[in-house]
Amino acid sequence: MHRAVYIPPLLTHLLSFLFMNVKLAQIEDEYARLRARLGRLGWISHGYVQDRGPGAGGPCYQWTRKVKAKTVSVALSREQYEALQEAIDNWHQTQEILQRMQALSRQVIFDTLPSPPRRKRLGKKVLGLI
Repeated sequence: MHRAVYIPPLLTHLLSFLFMNVKLAQIEDEYARLRARLGRLGWISHGYVQDRGPGAGGPCYQWTRKVKAKTVSVALSREQYEALQEAIDNWHQTQEILQRMQALSRQVIFDTLPSPPRRKRLGKKVLGLI
């Protein structure tokens, strides 16, 4: 059997305010960790690299990317291949971190700042949180 408990309106407002402050602090902590991760990443580049092997009839290492809807390929040395592979991996990490930072930013903006009247509550999908 469940019992209803009366919570005065002032206390309800206070509890939601306290809960939001705790949640906001957690979001700010995560955001700071993401910023720190961005600062630790090295060089970045888009595109992809491939090791075609010695029997491919051309350069062994190749970097390919799109420029103005055209595919551009460049022959690489082994050292360039390894450096670009790491830079491309860093680029993917950068994109993931930035997407998470955007979601956290939207969550804070929509949760803490006044909104215009709406007929229905904005969903997480609309806000890009999921």
